[in-house]
Amino acid sequence: MNSQISENQSDTEEKQEVMEGVFISPQIIHTKLGDVEVDITEGDGPVLLGSHGGLGGVDQCRVAIDFAGSDFRLLSLSRPGYLGTPLESGKTLDEQADLFAAVLDELGIEKVAVFSISAGGPFAYTFAIRHPDRIWALVTADSVSGFYDMPEKAGALTQMFFLSDTGQALLRKMTKAKPDAFIKEIFKSEAYFTKEQMQEHLDFVLSDPEAHKFVTAFMNTMYPYRPRKAGTENDMVITRELYHLAVEEITCPTLVIHGTHDADVKFYDGVYVYEHVPNAERFWIEEGSHLAFWINPHAKEAQAYALDFLKRHLPE
Repeated sequence: MNSQISENQSDTEEKQEVMEGVFISPQIIHTKLGDVEVDITEGDGPVLLGSHGGLGGVDQCRVAIDFAGSDFRLLSLSRPGYLGTPLESGKTLDEQADLFAAVLDELGIEKVAVFSISAGGPFAYTFAIRHPDRIWALVTADSVSGFYDMPEKAGALTQMFFLSDTGQALLRKMTKAKPDAFIKEIFKSEAYFTKEQMQEHLDFVLSDPEAHKFVTAFMNTMYPYRPRKAGTENDMVITRELYHLAVEEITCPTLVIHGTHDADVKFYDGVYVYEHVPNAERFWIEEGSHLAFWINPHAKEAQAYALDFLKRHLPE
């Protein structure tokens, strides 16, 4: 592991709390392909690399993969254009996939498992295709696998909330003052729910401490928007030009997880990968929204399945 990161991670003054009880110490490393902002947990176990979604960064990455924290070393990073990683470090799918490999080189890591969410999917799939010798397992949660544009349920109000610092500041206030209205707004744009389903899932999130903790933390990792804007816009340029990735070329063990009612990254994105990656496994989350892996009554079951999958495919 890079000694500079190791030294800095021991400095508690630099730690940032991204979720209750979860801290990161992001550092910039200089790879042969460009600078990358990373955080890695301590230990000697197998490594799980996260590929975050739009409006994300190293903070969102860590929140997303924290479910595996007791069993794996967690390698979080900011993809190009997000937070501390300059866009010039990799604008295309191939460049970002190669950047992932360069990060592993710099940290002295031979192989990783990869977990992707949402817009992080294309980069994880491309990494698995271009660098099969550096990945021992792939788990994707509601991840883009082909053409993607702004969801039809993301109207002007939703875009104002999420794609501006002012809107996100309002959302952050809403999470504290009116958590029910905040969560309902998420489901309105991220799920195909009837009124009854909306109420059932709202009640679940408000009553489940882990789900409520996650959704609050996850939304906070989108703020402020300005240092994530270049990466988010670059992702949209890429996904608007995608047809379907050549996922049939993936050779590592692959688990596809997707919510059946996802209104952001449609269910067929997951189905396509499951049907085209040789020997892929699947876990469909019934009545699952875009964030079903964390905020659904079946979330704990889905996470347990993902952990079991990773443990079954640990490198020798």
